[in-house]
Amino acid sequence: MLVIRLSIISLACIMTFTVLGQAIPKASNGAIVRHAMFPSSKVDARNIDVWLPASYDGKQKYPVLYMHDGQMLFDSTTTWNKQEWGVDETMHALTLLGFKEMIVVGVWNSGSNRHIDYFPQKAFEILPQKTRDSLYKAERNKGNPVFHGTVQSDKYLKFLVNELKPFIDSAYRTLSDMPNTFIAGASMGGLISMYAYCEYPNVFGGAACLSTHWPGIFQLENNPIPNAFISYLEKFLPKPSNRKIYFDYGNATLDALYPPLQKQVDQVMIRKGYTGKQWLTLAFPGEDHSEKAWNKRLHIPIQFLLQ
Repeated sequence: MLVIRLSIISLACIMTFTVLGQAIPKASNGAIVRHAMFPSSKVDARNIDVWLPASYDGKQKYPVLYMHDGQMLFDSTTTWNKQEWGVDETMHALTLLGFKEMIVVGVWNSGSNRHIDYFPQKAFEILPQKTRDSLYKAERNKGNPVFHGTVQSDKYLKFLVNELKPFIDSAYRTLSDMPNTFIAGASMGGLISMYAYCEYPNVFGGAACLSTHWPGIFQLENNPIPNAFISYLEKFLPKPSNRKIYFDYGNATLDALYPPLQKQVDQVMIRKGYTGKQWLTLAFPGEDHSEKAWNKRLHIPIQFLLQ
């Protein structure tokens, strides 16, 4: 097992390395440690970037937040669109306000397999086989399929829960129990965060689902997927006690598809007994579907999960 030493942490804080051609992001606060091409028997190997708060000394234990699309979280100079979530700045600002410090585990997506990793599998399997076959032919645009293979999010969650989490809990000083383990993401990352919350209620005590991509593909007309998600939640949403889940949405660019669908999800939450203590949905009029937008409001779900 890898033991993280302070000398490595300090080095990661002040330098930028290149591992397998990918620059390690610089943190404006705390330190980032990379576990390059973390192996898995379930899904493709991928980089894992672990952000440690400045107070991390290997003695105190911390809650852990697992976040999808890990390459987009910390440093806009290393991202494809020059945007970032600003996770390190947000966590530091919340610490100054008195909130708990957390370790953040940035789990990179695998590129072309992102959609099949993040699409909630049990919801997909609710659909008739003929419908699933037709959806596999869906395209983002001409010649660019949505699905590069069959949906495998059950394997992705097994990777997170059975392979990655045990490693993180052994390599770092973590509070590994359910009330101190959270998961978060946006768009398809919001979907897989919801799915993890439902599939592993004894592992994840809270989920933050920003701009959740309820359409599943990139159109609403004749799209059976949102109803499949509703059916899934009706059956598998955990009881609300001792846990929290957050949703939000804008209404510009891709987020323009979400308001009516989120309202349907909110009705499920109410029917299942969720109240303001366990569930929060917020609308952000004028906000679009981008890391820039999620950066501006990330502090809200983090505060909600930690309160």
